[in-house]
Amino acid sequence: MTTQTLPKNWTRSAVAKAATVIMGQSPDSRLVNEEQVGYPFLQGNAEFNEKHPIPIHWVAKPTKLSEKGDILISVRAPVGEINIANDVYCIGRGLAAIRFKKIDKQFGWYAIAYHKDQLGKLAQGSTFTAVSSKDFSSFEIIHPNDPAEQRAIADILSTVDEAIAQSESLVRKYQSIKQGLMSDLLTRGVDENGELRPTREEAPELYRESPLGWVPSDWEVTEIEKRCCVEVGGTPSTFMPEYWNNGDVPWMSSGDVHRRKIFDVPGRITSKGLAASNAKLIRPPAVALALAGQGRTRGMVALTQIELCTNQSVALIKPTNDELITTFLFYDLEFRYDELRSISMGAGRAGLSKKIINKIAIPIPSFVEQRMIAHILETQDSVIEVENGKLEKLKLLKQGLMQDLLSGQVRVRV
Repeated sequence: MTTQTLPKNWTRSAVAKAATVIMGQSPDSRLVNEEQVGYPFLQGNAEFNEKHPIPIHWVAKPTKLSEKGDILISVRAPVGEINIANDVYCIGRGLAAIRFKKIDKQFGWYAIAYHKDQLGKLAQGSTFTAVSSKDFSSFEIIHPNDPAEQRAIADILSTVDEAIAQSESLVRKYQSIKQGLMSDLLTRGVDENGELRPTREEAPELYRESPLGWVPSDWEVTEIEKRCCVEVGGTPSTFMPEYWNNGDVPWMSSGDVHRRKIFDVPGRITSKGLAASNAKLIRPPAVALALAGQGRTRGMVALTQIELCTNQSVALIKPTNDELITTFLFYDLEFRYDELRSISMGAGRAGLSKKIINKIAIPIPSFVEQRMIAHILETQDSVIEVENGKLEKLKLLKQGLMQDLLSGQVRVRV
């Protein structure tokens, strides 16, 4: 830890001296079960959640136990992830438990979170990134000597944490509402008054079977290639600097779909690079569909708001006439994420392709109905975006408060 001048009445303490550190030890694998027999068992940070772990295994004869209230910290890659034990846990060798004796426990939680990057530095350089019990003697935190000041700092930060938790809960609630709306709107549609049609059970005469299952009788169902142009991008040669240096052409990769609404992308190529590759500039709006990508990326969609091109892992889908609204198509494909993932994982497939996309069936309600459905979902998206904005501000507030309060730059009166 970089030596710094401490605030008045603050101390630098090695965690190993300010707390009891229990290094995890894995039990006999033959005694590990999923039937909840014995103690809940945590092998590493894979079971960590936002604040408290969620166990998936139990063990009848535990080795090392953490107590309720202990700080659980990952000591193997990725080093430094933390949770709070909300129960007695058997901890495996991927974890350690920190039990503060001379420091307020809640303050200790925030102090560990603030200083945890130290552990990552201690673990660097070894063949297998890990932290040993000896390393904890070098793992230091700074703290007020007065327990009342420790508690005051912890109270301020926990108040912000509660606000963050409430905001996250609202985001989840609004996202759940949106998911329900999509399920109804994109299978039942709305009538001329903008009201949901009765269900098929209530009014079977309003529905017909189609390649998409049961849909409203007046909806057309067709393939993407019959209503849209699909363009898959490309990557200019990386051996040609003139294709990249000082480029001003927006060039989108599959990871950018997480933005959902594309107002800008970090990638840039030059006009020469564009001309020398399979990338094509497409005017907005268009639906960007990730053909490949890590984690949950493949099958995700975004709606472009700027003219751009893409690499070969993204397809741009643009309606060829005014009968299909791009925003409606975006929400339909977003709703069908799991289906797109399933299609991309067929025999011998490593992802989606232009050929596969062209054959995807899509619903075509009337123009007016498409517009009403898109408007309802855009309104719900706006609600989510507002709450997400509040959430990000709270997270930035917490980050600033941690910097001020846990460094002692700003003192709390007690």
